[in-house]
Amino acid sequence: MAISVGDKIPSAQLINQIGDDLSQIDIAQRIAGKRVVIFGLPGAYTGICSSAHLPSFIRTADAFREKGIDEIICIAVNDVRVMNHWGEHSGAHDAGILMLADWQSELTKALGLEFSVPALGFKDRMTRCAMVVEDGTVTALTFEEDNGVCDMTAGETLLDLV
Repeated sequence: MAISVGDKIPSAQLINQIGDDLSQIDIAQRIAGKRVVIFGLPGAYTGICSSAHLPSFIRTADAFREKGIDEIICIAVNDVRVMNHWGEHSGAHDAGILMLADWQSELTKALGLEFSVPALGFKDRMTRCAMVVEDGTVTALTFEEDNGVCDMTAGETLLDLV
């Protein structure tokens, strides 16, 4: 069953890279006591993820902070080095967006958001989503009916729910 408003974000180990340093981050610990935006997407450098989803949060990052959001986190089922490279080259790092790799789909599966498209090489990828989380509890949540679009999960749409 997929996560919903009122649910807690479970403990899951994600990976981050800053420079040459890799670190394990327990997402539940990282967001405890904070008001955060988390958005998940099918894959780094993929079509809509690169052309619409990530850019929408880069554009709205300052507006989220003005509304009291402590941190903006992007999560995808990718290699940590791919996520880091994407963050550097997309402007996400410059916008202060934390890019986390859910390498083994641990969080994705715990949230009930996994999907696979073998023809594309997608296995247990994260359904496109966006949420506001306050002290670990989901207070606003949006999904796309079709992972090939980014309307309900765009930064601008979620910003209206904060």
